[in-house]
Amino acid sequence: MYGINELTKGVLIEIDGVPYRITENQHVSMGRGGAQMRTKIKNLLTGAVTERTWRAAEKATPAELERPKMQYLYSEGNDMHFMDTDTYEQVQVSMDILGDQAKYLTEGAIVQLFKFNDKIIGIDMPNSVFLKITYTEPGVKGDSATGSLKDATLETGVNALVPLFIKEGDEVKVDTRTGAYLERKK
Repeated sequence: MYGINELTKGVLIEIDGVPYRITENQHVSMGRGGAQMRTKIKNLLTGAVTERTWRAAEKATPAELERPKMQYLYSEGNDMHFMDTDTYEQVQVSMDILGDQAKYLTEGAIVQLFKFNDKIIGIDMPNSVFLKITYTEPGVKGDSATGSLKDATLETGVNALVPLFIKEGDEVKVDTRTGAYLERKK
């Protein structure tokens, strides 16, 4: 059981037999009324987002999800194909289920998928990945005095803002939650 201090962003909980992911949390002190935790939770089955306030004495049940390790193979239309690294069984998952993080997947990447009642309901991506720059405008000499950024297209087709010194062919570390540039691979 989770206390209210453990209800942070990304934690998976179960309410009335339905799995939820906490997307936002805010600790609120109520003077004499005690502390509360305000959360936004996303239903992992329907995608609906609701708000829920937890009192100090309340507890949340951890979600009972299977988390098989899967290798991303390829995408075909709106579907992505994965292979279980233990059983070599292949599964097909809609991009709608995987959400925005699916655009950071490269062939051969190992990720964890969330299964609830033998149905895939989500993906657990690493917080950051290295991706190769496939297109960016060349930086102009002398433009590096300020912290300016330029557009770059990554190998998965995603656009990101990168510093001016980054060239085509460089590998950069990108945050999969925000899409922000973190660093260049050394």
